[in-house]
Amino acid sequence: MEPVTRPGLVADLARMGVRRGGLLFVHSSFKATGAPHAETIIAALLDALGPEGTLLIPALTYLQDPPWVHDTRNTPVCIGWVPEYFRLRPGTVRSLHPTHSVCAAGARADEITRDHHLDTTPCGPNSPFTRNLGEGGQILMLGCGLAPNTSMHAIEEIVGAPYALGHDTEYTITDAAGRTFRKVYTPHGFGATLQQYPRVRGVLQEPDLRSGMVGRAGAHLMEAAALLDAVTRTMHSDPYHFVDPPPET
Repeated sequence: MEPVTRPGLVADLARMGVRRGGLLFVHSSFKATGAPHAETIIAALLDALGPEGTLLIPALTYLQDPPWVHDTRNTPVCIGWVPEYFRLRPGTVRSLHPTHSVCAAGARADEITRDHHLDTTPCGPNSPFTRNLGEGGQILMLGCGLAPNTSMHAIEEIVGAPYALGHDTEYTITDAAGRTFRKVYTPHGFGATLQQYPRVRGVLQEPDLRSGMVGRAGAHLMEAAALLDAVTRTMHSDPYHFVDPPPET
């Protein structure tokens, strides 16, 4: 089996349709790609985007302990090695949010992340998740299937899904400058509701949803604006289409 290399990944990403100069939100499985190191993946993604592009990777911390204390400088990512490596990589910036921060690198990294602190929900209007949806970005699911798509939470917040948000919680937050403060957020509160985001296959077709191989990983590339439109229209007709609601008691 041939080794997975940075140039090979760049070629695969180009074949998938990753746009040079664009915004790209990436969810990934390191093992699935077959790459020798997380740097190989990150460098290939940045190469594919080019100097005018911007790479976005969730830096979720909803499993932090204790859950209501967050230090944007030191709290690690809870969703895998590639996001955590990206967080620590020189040149990466991180949005300020206690559970759903986003790391970014590239031409628009500061712009896309700087206002996330203004939101009071995980994926509010100032979050990189929502910015990517509204500004012609793309979403790449790299070796992880279609299930862990945090951008779906942003659409659920936009639509006002009845199951998405929980109870107000006060967090103690330390920002990048070392300033500590308290702020009340409304976190996600899915409870017994089961997320079924692979159902986007039923509402999104090519070229807005493309599938292929990147390295040794199966990958899916979505046009964020098309996802927003298709999921919003579907949820207006059926608010629970992309979840299984909890059983009636």
